[in-house]
Amino acid sequence: MHPDKFDAAAFLRDHWQKTPCLIRNSWAHWQNPLDPDDLAGLACEDGVEARLVTRKAGDWKVEHGPFAQKRFAKTGKHPWTLLVQAVDQIVPDVAALIEPFRFVPNWRIDDVMVSYASDGGGVGPHFDQYDVFLIQGLGRRRWQVGPIADADAVMLPNDELRLLANFTATDEWILEPGDILYLPPRFAHDGVAVGDDCMTYSVGFRAPSRAELIAHWCDHLLAELADDDRYGDPDLAPQTNPGEIAPAALDRLHAMVSEKLNDRAGFARWFGSFTSTPKYPDADYTPDDTTSTKALRKALDRGAALERNPASRFAFVRTGADALTLFVDGDGIDCSGETAALAERLCAQPRIAADPALAKSAAAVELLEALINQGSLGFAD
Repeated sequence: MHPDKFDAAAFLRDHWQKTPCLIRNSWAHWQNPLDPDDLAGLACEDGVEARLVTRKAGDWKVEHGPFAQKRFAKTGKHPWTLLVQAVDQIVPDVAALIEPFRFVPNWRIDDVMVSYASDGGGVGPHFDQYDVFLIQGLGRRRWQVGPIADADAVMLPNDELRLLANFTATDEWILEPGDILYLPPRFAHDGVAVGDDCMTYSVGFRAPSRAELIAHWCDHLLAELADDDRYGDPDLAPQTNPGEIAPAALDRLHAMVSEKLNDRAGFARWFGSFTSTPKYPDADYTPDDTTSTKALRKALDRGAALERNPASRFAFVRTGADALTLFVDGDGIDCSGETAALAERLCAQPRIAADPALAKSAAAVELLEALINQGSLGFAD
């Protein structure tokens, strides 16, 4: 499925990180990609991040999964919402919803959260720190959008839901199946199901904070620094007042810090690893049976298609005219020539038709074999 006649360049120019955008009836042939019962089933599985939000007499309550199946038979008459995170990593048809939004770089994409709500269900008025495309999959939902909120906004006393105490809507729409609402970061909003069987797919994007970048980059640098890398002043001369921290000393001390912090090549390699680390890094996707070089060459010879693991993250940073570093699930792999071209293809789309010529390239086979055997890449069914 792909949005029909969607102008990505115009959207980025006029709306991205600027203003909300409603896109009506945007799919040529919309089909809801996930059955509500299947979503509930996922929420009962270990390792799946799920929440159940209920509202009774203005009081909001959050429960965390995994849930017992009988829990959904006891939701009662009060409005409720089930939210399941990263469904794209489990359900291929949900992962396909990301593809139309690939005009945003891969490293910015987070996941697809799927929600199911009863009549009147929602999570209350709030704001997020990231961009999101809200795709109405089933039923109807009323979205109210207000002005930009900030850290000074007054919040309700709820530790698990950051709900706005004062919310005034400036726009309101009811979304039908296939409609999309884009919201930039920090715009206050509130979505409420109109009728039962309301499903919404939230394609969310990552936006690391300055504090997060500095903290993780510095942690990485500290882990690499040797204890004997210390201040030195072999040209020290007598100074008038021993209590002064002299300008020359400050310059040298500052340089010790800034030289490491300002290492752009080192930062690029660290960030590639940092941003390609999977959302759930403890998950193990290593296949039960490894693929041998011989078997891989045979599969490539017959043109077997390759596809990325939906839970894996692929990105690259160019390091030269014909060279790049491929980052997959936190690991950096230096590539050049034909392997660099292959790496670009792997990053450009989730599935590629393998060229039989790859079987004759030892470097390409080595790269693909490593990615397959770590579970980041596999043969398409």
